[in-house]
Amino acid sequence: MRTIRVSCVHILAVLALVLPAALTKAQAAGGQQADLRATINQLQHKQEQLQKENAELQRQINELREQLKALQAGQKPAEGAQPAEAQPTSELEALRRAATAAAGGPKAEVAAEKPEEVEFKSGAISLQALNPEISVTGDMISTYWANRGAREERWDANFRGLGLHFESYLDPYTRLKAAVSANEGGAHLGEAYFTRFGAYKNVNLTLGKFRQQFGVVNRWHKHGLDQVDFPLPLRSIFGNGGLNQTGVSLDWNMPPWGEAAQRLTAQLTTGTNGRVFGENSRQFPSLLLHYKNYRDLSKDTYFELGLTSLVGRNNNWLVQSDGAGFEPRRRNRWATVLGADATFLWEPTEKMRYRNFLSRTELYLLKKDILAPDGSGGDTLTAWGLYTDLQSKLSRTMDVGLRVDYFKPDVKPYADLAEVSLAPLAVTEGGAERWLIAPYVTVWQSPWVKYRLEYNYEFGDYTGPPESRFMFQCVFAAGPHKHERY
Repeated sequence: MRTIRVSCVHILAVLALVLPAALTKAQAAGGQQADLRATINQLQHKQEQLQKENAELQRQINELREQLKALQAGQKPAEGAQPAEAQPTSELEALRRAATAAAGGPKAEVAAEKPEEVEFKSGAISLQALNPEISVTGDMISTYWANRGAREERWDANFRGLGLHFESYLDPYTRLKAAVSANEGGAHLGEAYFTRFGAYKNVNLTLGKFRQQFGVVNRWHKHGLDQVDFPLPLRSIFGNGGLNQTGVSLDWNMPPWGEAAQRLTAQLTTGTNGRVFGENSRQFPSLLLHYKNYRDLSKDTYFELGLTSLVGRNNNWLVQSDGAGFEPRRRNRWATVLGADATFLWEPTEKMRYRNFLSRTELYLLKKDILAPDGSGGDTLTAWGLYTDLQSKLSRTMDVGLRVDYFKPDVKPYADLAEVSLAPLAVTEGGAERWLIAPYVTVWQSPWVKYRLEYNYEFGDYTGPPESRFMFQCVFAAGPHKHERY
């Protein structure tokens, strides 16, 4: 019995300790539930109020819409219809303003609908945007010949060319460029072509008459050269005007080779160059391939390497017959011109307008199969030349440079026959060669006007007497393109 009593006492003690805590937790839980119920009731009440307000607002908006329709239709609002009270909503305010404007004012009566006024506009002025951009370049040269050995001293001045340059985008993918040069002797078409960008992935297509991508400077117009005229070897092989023919050109931006950018140009043109394809009576097309490799050596320096090949065919020859007169002979013979060019430019990024140094070298090699005009049969002309140009910018407005040209013609005993002279590609005396040294200074008055003072000393063995001349050149440009090289 005593044990049972002790156990009961223990149980009562435990209950005395646990029950107050349990009751406290229960009371706390009940209080939280009551707070939640009160919050839910408040939210439900607010929701009901918002629903009523939205319903009233929608009713007022509908009334205003009906009033606006009636005003626009020239009818009076229904009797008893009162404007809805202003509400702080943008849509309601917009409708009220529209209704007020349609009614002619807050208190104005609805007037009879007036006929609409028709305003006529002309788009003729905007058609000017379809006109091509036009630029004009002028190229004037004054020359003093000082050939003391030949007792020839004289002055000469000519307006070498007034160039009209046209450029326009025909559509978002195609651009037209054309150049016409006029001087005292007449006018001639320099270039006229259009380029279809993105004709294929990374490929541009060009059609027309254009200066071909043989090396670097052949592509440029004369007014855009760094000197007065093209280098001596280029003029000796292609003629004074360089290589300029009609056809199609494909320019492919090849995938990069390491850090170098690459481009391959393929041009199929009519073989009309008088110096290389002068005997091409059938207009057999010529094919030119040019590969360019460009890489940045640093942020201030780049190097560019190019390789070029040109191949075509001739078929019509004048051959001496029995020592008296010439008669035409037909035989297909190939003509090939190879070239290589290297350009190095240093131009500090922070002073690129004031300092730079340029070095450019180009090499030309001609191999032309012919029928010998003396009747001795097939033969081959081989001539080659190169030039090196060094140029530096001394200030923002002054460039100085020095170009050295060299040309080596072939030697043929029949080179000077009267009707089929092969000069300057071939001469009759062995050891023939020709040099040209040309220091120059170019001063830019502005981006539109530049002046150049150049001295040319040309000499050599068995290629004519030496020539010494001073030249002063003025080139100006008017229009959006200034002195574009091509």
